[in-house]
Amino acid sequence: MPRVADFNEAVVLNAIRRASGGRSRVELTEETGLSAQTVSNICRRLLDQDLIVETGKQAVAFGKPRTMLELNPAGCYAVGVHIDPAVITYVLLDFTGAVVVNTSHETPAVQDPESVLAQINEHILTLIAQAPVDRDRIIGIGIASPGPVDVVRGLVLDPPHLPGWHQVPLRDEIQEATGLPVLLDKDVIAGAVAEQWAGGPEGARNFVFLYLGTGVGLGIVIDDLVVRGISSNAGDVGLLPVSADEFGDRYTRPFRAFWQAGSPQSLAEQAVAAGVLSADTDLSTPAIAEAAFRELCALADAGDEGAGEILDRSARSTASAILTITNLLDVGSIIVGGAMWEQLSERFLTVMRPIVAQGSIAHQLHEVSINGTTLGADVAAIGAACLVLDDKFSPRPATLQLGR
Repeated sequence: MPRVADFNEAVVLNAIRRASGGRSRVELTEETGLSAQTVSNICRRLLDQDLIVETGKQAVAFGKPRTMLELNPAGCYAVGVHIDPAVITYVLLDFTGAVVVNTSHETPAVQDPESVLAQINEHILTLIAQAPVDRDRIIGIGIASPGPVDVVRGLVLDPPHLPGWHQVPLRDEIQEATGLPVLLDKDVIAGAVAEQWAGGPEGARNFVFLYLGTGVGLGIVIDDLVVRGISSNAGDVGLLPVSADEFGDRYTRPFRAFWQAGSPQSLAEQAVAAGVLSADTDLSTPAIAEAAFRELCALADAGDEGAGEILDRSARSTASAILTITNLLDVGSIIVGGAMWEQLSERFLTVMRPIVAQGSIAHQLHEVSINGTTLGADVAAIGAACLVLDDKFSPRPATLQLGR
C-alpha cells in the first residue's frame, strides 16, 4: 500500500494535472490543505524526477511573483491498445495525456487469438521502437478490451464479438513479449478514465461515458471515481430496453435492446432490409459491417431519406437509453464517443438533446448536457494508456497506509 508521503505526492500531482495553466506552490497549499513545507518538499521531489516543470512567473497583487508548475509532457509515457472486433488501435501518450504516436490495423477475421496476439505484440514493439521518446520513460501498457474481462488474472473471457477468445491470457502474454507492466480493463471503463485524464483539466466529476462502437457500453464516474463493479465489468448496457420510437405512450410503445438500436452491424442490417443498402451487402465480419455502416452514413449525409430515418430512429433510441441512465444515476453530463461516433455526432446530438432535456426527471434541478468526446475515435485506446497513468499517479484514499 502507498504510505502517507506517497499519497500526498499524488494529491499534489493531481492538483497540478487538473489545473489549466498550472499551479503555484501557494495555490497548491491552499487547494490541498497540506502545509507549505510539505508542498515545497513534494514539488522538489517531483522536479527532481522530471515529472513537473517550472514554467514561468505569475504576478500577484501583493508579494513576489509566483513560480508556476505544470506537468512535464516528457516526464513519462504510456502505451494504450484498444481491441475492437473491427479494428485494433495503438497509441503512445505523454504525461499530459497528449497523443505522441498512434496507429491502427484491422482486426484479423480469424478465431485464433494466439495469432492475433502475436500481431498485437509486434505492433506494440514497432510503435515503441519508432516513437521519438526515451524508452526508459515508458512506464507501462494498458489494454482496453470488450468484456467480460478478468482483471485479476488478466484474462479476456468470451467477448460476444470475438469468437474463439475463451479465457485468453492477454495481460501476461503482452507483458512477457514487451517486458513492460501491463494493465487490462474493459473498454468502456478505459473510455471513462480517458475523459478523466485527457479530456481536459476542468472535466466533470460526475458523468457517464457512452461508447458507440462495434458494441455499446457505458463508463460511469461518480464523485470523480470510476464505477467498476464487483468484477470490473460494470457498464454492459447492450440489453437495456430502449424505445423503438419516441411516438406513442411511453409505457406501451414497443421496445428493443439497445445494441439493436446502436451497433453498426444492426444499423447496416436494417439498411439492407429497408433496401437502402444492396441486398447482397456483405456483413460477415465486424470490419466489413463497419464499412457498410459508413456507407449508410454517407448516404444519409447526401440526403437519402431512408438512410436518414434509420439513423434518426437510432438516435431516438439512444436518447431513450440515455434517459434511463441519467434518471437512474442522476448525473448531469453525458459524453459520447467511440469508433462510430464521428459519423453520427452532428445528427445524433441534434435529435437527442431535446428528447433528453424534456424527459429528464430532475430537469427542474439541473440540466443534462450531451457532448461528444474531444478525444476522437481513439478514445478507448487513449483510455487504455490513461489506465497506466491513473494507476501510478492518482491518489486513492482507500489504499492509504499510515507510516510508523
